[in-house]
This record gives sequence, C-alpha cells and structure tokens, in this order.
Amino acid sequence: MRTKVLFAMAASAAAMIAASSAQAVEVNYIRCGSDGLDADRALIKKFETANPGATVNMESLPWGTCQDKSLKLAAAGDPASVAYMGSRTLKQLAENDLIVPVEIAEDQQKSYQPGVLNTVSYRDKFWGFPHAFSTKAMFMNCGLFEEAGIACEAPKTWDDMYAAAKTIKEKTGKAGVGLTGKDFDNTMHQFLNYLYSNGGQVIDPSTNEITLNSKNTLETLKFYGKLVEVSQDGPTAFERTQVRDLYNDGKVAMYIDGPWGRAQHKDEINEKTVPMPAGPSGVSGTLLITDSIVVFKGSGHEDVAMKFARMLTSGESQYAVDGNPGSELAPILKYEELGIEKPYYMDDPYWKVFVDPIQTGGPEPLFVDFKAMQTVMNSMIQGILLKDDTAENLVAIAAEELEEFK
Repeated sequence: MRTKVLFAMAASAAAMIAASSAQAVEVNYIRCGSDGLDADRALIKKFETANPGATVNMESLPWGTCQDKSLKLAAAGDPASVAYMGSRTLKQLAENDLIVPVEIAEDQQKSYQPGVLNTVSYRDKFWGFPHAFSTKAMFMNCGLFEEAGIACEAPKTWDDMYAAAKTIKEKTGKAGVGLTGKDFDNTMHQFLNYLYSNGGQVIDPSTNEITLNSKNTLETLKFYGKLVEVSQDGPTAFERTQVRDLYNDGKVAMYIDGPWGRAQHKDEINEKTVPMPAGPSGVSGTLLITDSIVVFKGSGHEDVAMKFARMLTSGESQYAVDGNPGSELAPILKYEELGIEKPYYMDDPYWKVFVDPIQTGGPEPLFVDFKAMQTVMNSMIQGILLKDDTAENLVAIAAEELEEFK
C-alpha cells in the first residue's frame, strides 16, 4: 500500500512539475498583416487546449515592419519563438544560425504542390513551413484588343505576345504590355516570370552555383528590352501596382499579376486571365513565391514552437488561409488529396491558369544577402530598359556580381 502511495505521490509531483514547466512556456508569435486574424486566434485556442500550460502570445504587425522586428530581435539574442517571414530571407537566417530547420516527412512532402518546398530549401534542409503562396498569370483587357481589331486570344509564345502588343500600340496608341522597371522587388519578380517561362534560373539550389549567365537569360533580357517598344512610356518609373492602375484606366492591354488581381480590377473591364506565354527555350511557367512560418533558435522552447508552427501550416489550418475568399492565394497543398471535397481552385477556369504552371515554375532565388541580389537583378533589368549596355554585358556583369552574395 505504501509503495502505491509513493508511486501516486511521485506521479502527482511529476505532473505538478510538468504543469509548472508548461505554464512557463510562452510562445511569442509575430505575424504579418491583419488578414486571417480570427482563424489564427481560433487555432491558438486549439493549440493551447492540446498543450496544457503553453501560452501563445500573438503580435500582428504591418507587412512593412513585421519582418524587420523579427530580424532585430533575433540579432539581439531575444528572438520571437515563431515568426512569419518571406521565404527569401531563409538562407540568410540559416547561414547566421538564427533559425532551426523544420522536419517535413516524406509523405507530407508529397502533399505540397510541386515546387513549393523548393522555396524553403537550402543545403538539403527545409528552413520554414510555407504558409502563403502566389503564382502569376497574364491579364488581358479584351476591350483594347477589339479596339485594335484583333481577337482577344491568349498568346502562346513571346512572338505572339509581341505581335499583339505591337498592333495594339499602333492602332490605339495605348500600351500593348505593361512593364515594371522601378527599383522595387516586383521588378525582379516580373522578369523572373519571363525567365522561368524560358527555362532559365538565377542560381542552382542544389549546387549553390550561379546559373544566370545562360542562353535562357540572354534571350529573356533581350525580349524584355524589346517590349519597351510596345509598353507604357518610361517603364523604369513603374512598379506592379502602378502598372495595374494603368490597366484599370484602360491604358495597358496586358500585364502580369497574381490571383488577387481579379478583385482589384474594375468591373467594367472585359478581361481574360491566361498563362504566361512561353519563351523560345521553355514552356509556360511562373514565379513561385512563398512566405513561411519559421522557428527561431534561442527561445529555449523550440520544440513547443515547432509544434505550433506545424499546426499553423497543415491541413485544415492551412486551408483556412489559402481558401479564404478574401485572400486570393494559390493552394500550397493538394487539398483534393487531403480529403477536402472540391477545394476552391477545382473546376474553376480562373484558378486553373494559376495552378497548372506550378509544375514548370521556379522559386524566388535564395541568397545570403537577398536585398543585394535584388539590387543586382534590378540593375541588369534597368540597364536593358534604358539601353545602357548590351544584353550580353549586362548578364555577364550581373552573374559575376551575384557570386558575392550567394
């Protein structure tokens, strides 16, 4: 009897210690933006119920400041437990030993859309759980096509696209295509949509070798420069949202944007949404961009933080983000294979053009200094738009400069 009492007392003491320890675990979660707050609050309640004693403190910050705060806290040795970060930052964070790799089992890997995990991969490890995903397609103002006397048909190749844009510019005086060239992140992003549709890449993630200096990039840059002839005036003064404004005002016939574009266009525009046309050395592709949930190193409770990060980004929790009618995000997971009947992107022609090219798309290139990489890429693009140098020289210079930041 005494032995049983001792065991009972020991078990009770262990439970009290565990509970006390659990109560001390505070998972500090920095998230970006205000979309989906209610869904996150509900998930936090679920997590806290499943992990007695653990508390999640969520701080929602604007996109312009959330990542900077996470980086500053980590650099100061007082990291958040979990944070929402652009996947472009993962290589830098990993190289500086600020985050821990995440484990994604093989069967779980198969649940992701093709190419999504490439956006969080570096040195054969995954450094974050993808949590928001976008692809790109081309929007066409059919009213301008009709005004120019040509059929509003999806261009299959770059030659088709240029020919249509040229006719529109000559017949209507409006820009056949909208180009971005401002010193902004989506200038590089827009160019990468063309590069990935021509079979090119910036860096080989498996070898960490710069692959920019290629026939594929050269063809792409030359074509981008050629589009100046049929674009809006002064493309180096424009980023994507400004091009969208021109499109809404009926001054641009074609431009590239994400699935959220539909909700941001004027209702009176008679438009089509079509895949990116293919370059001479590739097939229709797209830029794959993700934001991720990362687990920072040094919180002292990385195991609990990892559980929370995993819950945020799996199954129904992730579907609540992707499938939210207001979010207009591409699906990260193959939800039809996970038991969700008729997910939002199934049997919808609009979503088909954003989902089908995923298999041939490419990730945002991962560099240790991603801002420096972006500056190099934008300089190359601006150089061709302004005719500052030949495409050959611009590509060679950019490839050499990128070596310093990989």
